[in-house]
Amino acid sequence: MSWLPRLPGLTLPPQGRHPAPPSPVPGTVAASLFLAATFFVPLAPAQEYAGTEMCAACHEEIFTKFQKSAHKRIERKTEWTDQACETCHGPGAEHAASGDIALIKNPSKLDAGAGDRSCLACHQNQPSPAGRIRNGHAHSQVSCAECHTVHGTREELVDRRPVSVNKQCATCHMDAWVQFQRPHTHRLAQGAMSCTGCHNPHGTAAPSNLNLVAANEPGCLKCHGDKRGPFTFEHAPVRLEGCQSCHEPHGSANPRMLTRHEVRFQCLECHSNIGASAGVLGGVAPAFHDTRNPRFRNCTVCHVKIHGSHINRALLR
Repeated sequence: MSWLPRLPGLTLPPQGRHPAPPSPVPGTVAASLFLAATFFVPLAPAQEYAGTEMCAACHEEIFTKFQKSAHKRIERKTEWTDQACETCHGPGAEHAASGDIALIKNPSKLDAGAGDRSCLACHQNQPSPAGRIRNGHAHSQVSCAECHTVHGTREELVDRRPVSVNKQCATCHMDAWVQFQRPHTHRLAQGAMSCTGCHNPHGTAAPSNLNLVAANEPGCLKCHGDKRGPFTFEHAPVRLEGCQSCHEPHGSANPRMLTRHEVRFQCLECHSNIGASAGVLGGVAPAFHDTRNPRFRNCTVCHVKIHGSHINRALLR
């Protein structure tokens, strides 16, 4: 600043520095204006909506599908009349004007968390999707759009036919699908039932997202109602651990889908004198039950009411 003339009484700051403005006196109008200028952050201008007709002009094929979709009902809500597309995709005026795909939101292209927030904005209060917070699908970053066709024409935006559901589940759960190739299984591979008959894809409070029926009983009893208790004389594993304590739900080498290939080995997991006292696991078979003898190798020949009985403590009838 050597080019400035030297004026009497003028004191210049050191080279490269500027004097700080004086702080306003607290409680004055100047102080209020100073704070407002310091902390005020201008709000971004509100984005404008393009309207359904504008969307349809470019995306005619998708719009035609949408008109047949279950999501079409969103237009019944007053706040989204003529803006149904932008319910999920956000305000689209800038996108419509420029054609820039970066200026419109596509939930199916977002990560699972961000994409699902669009869906849960409407579906949060419904029992099934709300249960998704307990589901492994959410923790594994599987989004709603992985299973549901958002512009689809089916009522639930998913093909509910067993063959289609099973194929879709098998793309991720290949280990479970392999179990259905065993000799004895539920007839899922043949399309007679679907994965969602037993599992809720949106999540439940039960392990493996199992469907629960009346009184929080396992979904097995929906089909196998003859095994439902309560019984006067209960078989402890049925009451304490459930069906999977003895059965493989997806498939087994045993005709009854037991976890062991022979009935006697299944029973001896509890009814033996190894590792537990008689009072814990129901007792040891009498001495004359010689399992080396073919006569005693199939326990259920005599203990026919293996799931529980009303008249016999030994489950003989």
